Amino acid sequence: MESKRNELDRVDRALLRALSVNARASGSALAAEVGVAESTVSLRLRRLQNLGYIRGYHADIDLATLGASLQALIAVRLVKHARDEIDAFRAAAPHLPGVLGLFHMAGADDYLLHVAAHDATELRDFVLTHLTGHAAVAHTETNLIFEHVEGDGWQELLE
Repeated sequence: MESKRNELDRVDRALLRALSVNARASGSALAAEVGVAESTVSLRLRRLQNLGYIRGYHADIDLATLGASLQALIAVRLVKHARDEIDAFRAAAPHLPGVLGLFHMAGADDYLLHVAAHDATELRDFVLTHLTGHAAVAHTETNLIFEHVEGDGWQELLE
């Protein structure tokens, strides 16, 4: 990873920081902030995308305004660790209703699902219908999320 990090110079790092604050910033705004020409920004962004540093640009949607005011992290333990069972669960889980993210874990639990629901009843129904009813699932543990605050620890990787 060290060699990949060395691909980034001061301008690249400054662009990544600026985009983390406002991914919709115009080329001219980024150029002014970073101190380079707008054409340089365009070339640098294309390069950072091609190298895989920038995977995409996303809107931060407030799920509560859409009515999904309840979020949970659900730990899932599979019955057995056969490759076909793991692959089947991994393929299906991201497409279940309300699933925002899926993490394959090491340790006691096999997966951690980040789920949004309108209320506790919908969350309970999700667990009963889609998880405990799934042949590959042995155990679940649901943890409600009261608050989620994004961290900026990734920025130290730019140093």
